[in-house]
Amino acid sequence: MLIEHQHPHNRSITASVIGAPNVGKSSLINYLLGTDLSIVTHKAQTTRNRFQCVFTVDHTEIILIDTPGFHQSSIEINKRMNEQAREGAEGADINLLLIDLTKELLPQFENIKNHIKKELNETWVVFTKADKFGELDEQEMLPLVEKAREIHPNIVKYFVLSAKTGDNMHELIGALCDKAPEGPHLYNKGQISNKHVRFFIAEYVRQQVFELLNEELPYEVAVTVDEYEDFRRKPDSKIGASIQATIHVNRPSQRAIVVGSKGSMIKEIGIRARKKIEDLIGSQVGLKLHVKVSQRWFKNNFILEELGLPRAENSNRVWRAK
Repeated sequence: MLIEHQHPHNRSITASVIGAPNVGKSSLINYLLGTDLSIVTHKAQTTRNRFQCVFTVDHTEIILIDTPGFHQSSIEINKRMNEQAREGAEGADINLLLIDLTKELLPQFENIKNHIKKELNETWVVFTKADKFGELDEQEMLPLVEKAREIHPNIVKYFVLSAKTGDNMHELIGALCDKAPEGPHLYNKGQISNKHVRFFIAEYVRQQVFELLNEELPYEVAVTVDEYEDFRRKPDSKIGASIQATIHVNRPSQRAIVVGSKGSMIKEIGIRARKKIEDLIGSQVGLKLHVKVSQRWFKNNFILEELGLPRAENSNRVWRAK
């Protein structure tokens, strides 16, 4: 939807942020946005959905597409996450290909090539976690970038930066602004994403589960928002929203872990998630959490669709009933 009465010198560009799990995609996006919109945890593959977020610099609108990390797996949910990442790479003006400096470098380029299966369009390599290396001579990266071009011919430029310290972030922002063509903005002023607030509520609850139960719980956790009532335009309401959400686990033993002794763990999850949600919508909320054993939910088409993960090209043909 185009916005009326725009400045004649407006510019807009869309950049897909792609790479392996835990390479720093969400951290980069949060730094650029100036807020913790995309969830970050110590677990790899925290991001499951592709979504857009936006910020502006003067008259330039920069739309970033956050994507799941590419990884090898035959599990249905992971097939769909890889599809989300591929579609993100295909739907942008440029790709920001993130490469982790703390790991072997060339295999990361090869891994992306194996998953994309197509030539990437214009690509900028972003070497992340530079803060772990002290002073880096960027000229020393040139031979590596030339080898990477043999894998991805459309690599145009590269950056060495850190989302933790902000080093060289201004160079990336400046390059995006310079690259952006003149054209109308696609988002309204103040809008930061194409996702509804319900999406971020589910993400913030899931983030707290991961952070509080990092050692005890594997990846077999999902969150769905069952009810969301927005009261922010009702002057007599004491809260801005009423929310009910379900935490799905795979086994009864996992339910006991999430609930905790006398409900202590789910209470703490709710307290922490509520704070993040209140920061997002700018008012107090009422949040009720439930824990449900949804066995093998990560293979259940109905639940995966509800999580915003449609079928992938290589999805299984047989679905479990809800």
